[in-house]
Amino acid sequence: MPIVPYSAGAARRTTISAKPRRILFEYAQAALVAVIFALFVRTFLCQPFTIPSPSMEDTLLVGDYILVNKFVLTSLAHPIERAVLPVADIRRQDVIVFRSPHDESQDYVKRAIGLPGETLKIVDRVVYIRKPGEEGYVPIIEPYASHRYPDADTASLDNFGPVTIPAGQYFVMGDNRDDSSDSRDWGTVPRDHIVGRTLLIYWSFAEAAPDGARAAGRRPLTAAARLLGSAGAIFTGTRWERSGKLIR
Repeated sequence: MPIVPYSAGAARRTTISAKPRRILFEYAQAALVAVIFALFVRTFLCQPFTIPSPSMEDTLLVGDYILVNKFVLTSLAHPIERAVLPVADIRRQDVIVFRSPHDESQDYVKRAIGLPGETLKIVDRVVYIRKPGEEGYVPIIEPYASHRYPDADTASLDNFGPVTIPAGQYFVMGDNRDDSSDSRDWGTVPRDHIVGRTLLIYWSFAEAAPDGARAAGRRPLTAAARLLGSAGAIFTGTRWERSGKLIR
């Protein structure tokens, strides 16, 4: 059998050429683990959302980026899961994210106002609740609720009901009561449509309105100027006092 002479230089070349492949493999492993972890967190623990409409003002503003705790309100079918996992019931006045009952591709954010089995009515903008087995209605205190359009015709929103909330359903409303499409319009939200409870505003950005009059007389910006302008807008447009704020 022929014998191949040993070459130290060949061994070094083999070691050197193998090292980049090993580093590349380790980076690929780390990237894969990071992706799997991110998908796990997004699917089961937390998920970011953006606020696109004013229906929750002043609690949430257009341009708020929020983090939603999905785990705490996870729907659990098995009794063992319910006994072991630290999930919580939905409480009145929780700000929740849910899939629309009529279009599950749409996610909404509203405040839970009426709970299963309760009877709810609104009289002159005041929400009254009658709990199961009780006789009278009790008004609920809502310091977060705002009525931003006092001169608008909102009679159908200011007076509503009474309605009895079915089992496993929730009556939700936006904090901006004059400009919110909610359970007053399209009914209650099933428990299994609820994604999670809002946690905090991790970033808030107020996009500046375009200045059409000034922009009309300017020459088109270069790519570098647009990039610098965008970077500067991140700092000037960020609402620092809202970023990191807990949602209540």
